[in-house]
Amino acid sequence: MVQVIHTFLEFCYIGQHDIHDTNTLAVLDDALQWFHCHCKIFRVNGVCTDGFNLPRQHLLIHYVKLICAFGAPNGLCSSIMESKHIKAVKELWRHSSHFEALNQMLLTNQRLDKLAAAQIDFANHGMLQGTCLLAAWEQILCRCFPFHVNNLPD
Repeated sequence: MVQVIHTFLEFCYIGQHDIHDTNTLAVLDDALQWFHCHCKIFRVNGVCTDGFNLPRQHLLIHYVKLICAFGAPNGLCSSIMESKHIKAVKELWRHSSHFEALNQMLLTNQRLDKLAAAQIDFANHGMLQGTCLLAAWEQILCRCFPFHVNNLPD
């Protein structure tokens, strides 16, 4: 098991190189093939009985092809997309009733977009001037959508 994890980490470290040539791409592909061939050991030993799946593992099979097409990733990070996913999906899921949650989540996103557009429109027309109106607007938003108030534009 340690050797399988070692090979996976080797793949990750080679993939992070700033420059790739045919040799590094071959080593990268070999490490991934070896990893996929031997990761079954986790299932056999009862560590992961329903399959071994690391976060973003499926993307690894496309690495060599994508590096050939677009060059080295140079520190590419997908965490920004994960944080957007958390705000757009996970928080809304938690605040839904879980019954037909997709419809509730879509409706909430539409309402948040409309509120953000209304806030911009009100600000452009000078309707949010002064502390009284601005404080009232923020109180309304905090009550209705406490998890999204910080994401609305200023």
